[in-house]
This record gives sequence, structure tokens and C-alpha cells, in this order.
Amino acid sequence: MDNAQCTMAGIYVHIPFCKSRCKYCDFYSTTMLEKRKEYVEALLSEIKNEKLRIHHIATIYFGGGTPSLLEVEDLLKILEILESLEHLESLEHLEITLEANPGDLSLEKLRALRAIGINRLSIGIQSLEDRLLTLIGRRHTAAQAEEVVRWAQEAGFDNISVDLMYGLPTQTMADWQHSIAQVLKMGVQHISCYCLSYEEGTALTMMLEAGQIDEIDEDTENAMYDYLCEQLQANGFIHYEVSNFALIGRESKHNSSYWNNTPYLGIGAGAHSYDGAIRSWNPNDLEAYIQGIQQGTLVREQEVLTDEQKHEEAIMLGLRTAHGIKASLVDGRKAQRWIEQGLLRANNGQLIATQKGIHILNRIITDLL
Repeated sequence: MDNAQCTMAGIYVHIPFCKSRCKYCDFYSTTMLEKRKEYVEALLSEIKNEKLRIHHIATIYFGGGTPSLLEVEDLLKILEILESLEHLESLEHLEITLEANPGDLSLEKLRALRAIGINRLSIGIQSLEDRLLTLIGRRHTAAQAEEVVRWAQEAGFDNISVDLMYGLPTQTMADWQHSIAQVLKMGVQHISCYCLSYEEGTALTMMLEAGQIDEIDEDTENAMYDYLCEQLQANGFIHYEVSNFALIGRESKHNSSYWNNTPYLGIGAGAHSYDGAIRSWNPNDLEAYIQGIQQGTLVREQEVLTDEQKHEEAIMLGLRTAHGIKASLVDGRKAQRWIEQGLLRANNGQLIATQKGIHILNRIITDLL
């Protein structure tokens, strides 16, 4: 991607720091909080040395890890150097998202974040049942989560997303219904909901393998998902991607770029970039990243996508969205079988997964590939 001129939609800045590791998480993160200042300096150097001519940036996204662990002044430094990039328009017109943990936010900090230009928050609530929060290793309580959303609104944020999880060990349908009801009362604009996935090496997976917890059965997970869709859509939320719901006009612009093959630039340890043909990524190692930046020896791994890979990704990602995919991308006979079963529907030359189809979406995608 170096030295190329490229139209991009989003810049992703990875902040890998966490005070503690959630028991379900397999994303790259570190608890070496003492490295934050050094890491920020490395980020600034990487951005300064980036040779891309970047046009039409629509979004900046601070993800992690826990970006809300950074000091506001450090976030401001990053925004200021991003704003200095050639051809980047004023930040005031961009969607600028910060992922945040309720335990890291105060009303004062939220006001400061809004003042430096952060205009969208993605708050990791996960559950509004304290016993489940403790079980999965979250650092906050349900009451703290609700309070932080109120503070964010008081601080001037009017584009707030919250994350919820279902399929958690011991989670009942009543637990899930309570969490959804409470979130709907909060008045947020976007809700992301994910089914727990037991990833290799995570604490929950080890607990499952040791017989300390039991996995929720598939029927219960499907019932939780159906209830979620029913309740959110009844309350004005558009189901625009398998796991994402938004009020009209409040869809995540940044995440949408990942699903529609729009190029993006990733900054930081483990961050991925894509220019429409090549996917590249920085090392998943804090020390290696900082040292590589300081010494000018940072090596990005990369993969040149084949036409077949691009075709497969268009199907895999497109079928996750409410827009679906062009019917011409797949074998019409295979698609028709899924349509007849009520798992896909055809609409103006597009194929779109039905809610019933979403339950077995991976199976449908595998068949269509």
C-alpha cells in the first residue's frame, strides 16, 4: 500500500491496552498500561510516516483493547496529527468513534472527549445482570453502565452505541429480556449484539473444557436472537447487519465500510489495512511494534487478494447485511433452493438472508461459495 494513491473511507486506530482481560476475548490486547505514553508516540510516528495520499475520509475509529484508558490529551494528539494528513478534511465533518468501558468514564472525562471532537461512543456494556458481568470478567456493574450512558448524554453525545452479549453461561431468557428492556430505556441510537463464541485460549473456553460452566443450547441462543430482533425493530431500530441495529441514519459508517469492500487504513499494533487489492497488518506485539516504529524497521505482513478471494468475501460479508448480495454472484440453482426454504429472499436482483436464514447463515454461505 505504500506510496499508492487511494480513496479510503475509514482510519482505524488500535489501542491495545486493558486493565484486565475479559474471559471471552481473543482480540490482541495487553495489560502493560505503563507503555501507554510510549505507544502513543509510536502511533504518532506511524501516522506521520504514512505515505498514502488519503482522500475522502469519512470516519476515524479508536478500537481495542480499551481506548478509553488513554488520557484525553493523548487522544487529542492523535486526532491533531490525523487532521494534518494531506487532503484530509476538517475533523468536524467526520464520524469519530471511541470504544469505551463504563468503568473508565466520568462525566468530566466525557465532556472532555466531546470537546476534542469525539462524536460517537461505542460502550461495552455486554449485560445488565451483575452476576453475568462478574462471570465474564467485566470491570463494571449494571448500575455503572446505565449511569455512564446518562453522563454521555449530559456531556452532549447524541450518537451512542452499546454492545450486548447473549448465549452466556447461566444466562436465562429472563436475563436477556431484562437487558434489552433496560437498554431500550436508555435512549441510545445504536445497539450491537453478539452471541458468545468460545475462542481457543480464552478463559471461558478453558472453564468450559474443565466442566466448570455449560454451553447454552442452540435453540435458546436462536430464541434470544429472535426476541432481540423483534424487540429492537418494534422500537424503531433498523436491522442493517446480522449483529447491528440502528435508528434511521445512525448506522455505523465506519463498520459499514468493512462490509461493503471500501478501503481503510489501520494504525497501531495488530491493525489491519486494505486498499481494495492488498490486505496488510502490523505485528500483534506491542514491543515489536514500538521498536519497529522507533528504529524504522516495522514490517507489515500482507496478502494480495485473488479474484476468487474477493468474490468469496463479497458473498460472506454481503449476506450479513440488509442489502444482501447481487444474485449474479452465486449459482442461481443453489440460491433458489434456499429461497424455497424461506432462508433467502430475492429482491430487485439482490439475495438477502431472512431472519430464519440468519440462524444458519454460515451453512448457506458455505453452500453458495
